[in-house]
Amino acid sequence: MFANKSITLFTKAAAAAALFAAVGAAQASVVTIATSALQASPGKYTANGYYTNNLGANIVTTGGSNAANVGRADGRNDDGYMSLNLGFNVTFFGNVYNSLYINNNGSVSFGNGVAQYIPDGVTGTSRPIISPFFGDVDTRHIDSGAVHYNLMQNQLVVTWDKVGYYDSHADKTDSFQLVLRGDGYTPAVGEGLIGFFYGNMGWDSTETSKFAAVGFGDGSGAGETINGSLVPGMHKIVENKFIWFDAKLDTVPPVKVPEPSALALTMIGLLGAGLASRRKRKN
Repeated sequence: MFANKSITLFTKAAAAAALFAAVGAAQASVVTIATSALQASPGKYTANGYYTNNLGANIVTTGGSNAANVGRADGRNDDGYMSLNLGFNVTFFGNVYNSLYINNNGSVSFGNGVAQYIPDGVTGTSRPIISPFFGDVDTRHIDSGAVHYNLMQNQLVVTWDKVGYYDSHADKTDSFQLVLRGDGYTPAVGEGLIGFFYGNMGWDSTETSKFAAVGFGDGSGAGETINGSLVPGMHKIVENKFIWFDAKLDTVPPVKVPEPSALALTMIGLLGAGLASRRKRKN
């Protein structure tokens, strides 16, 4: 689907009509997440700035379609993907996987790579997929960054670092990241097993589409998506935000930090209790 980017306006219109028809048909099985679930980021990819200085190696594509540049060492490509063995298990919509594909176009998928550049419905595609920002990423321009991955014990971090868009543009770039943790990972309070993190987001509109999908799907029409997916302006909704999902794919609420005034009152109370205890011991 959409394999040739030199499609006519008529074909584009037909594709858009089919897309929105598919969206309507699948709507009942898709959970829409309110944008209020997104949390403010301190300006780095992850909530605590993890991995920003160690993005890992760039992907080297193993397949794809338009300008996939299979095997190119610097990973610059359009519509390519890379297969990766994880070394740990991930349970996703009830199925267990130990490998996946990193797709240049803002997602990872299971079972096969995804070369599509326009999301097919709100959940992305007919493959089980996790999409921090499914859009038409193109990293061929010299001023574009690349897609990186850092594979650790029971955890994978994929970073689309200052990536451009089709057709070889880099006047605007997007920076976003996926954290995917294995079944045996015990997350800290306020974290989860799947995390989306966003830095500066400069685009979602390309020469081929104005669509970007954020969320995940089981490949059969069921999934979750953040409100605003497939609508122009999604990049600004997620910019400098992050969100965690737990093993059930529910959003993880953030850890509440006491207000300074409340913290001060707590300290005063503890100090008072300590002084009272000391007076009792003296008497």
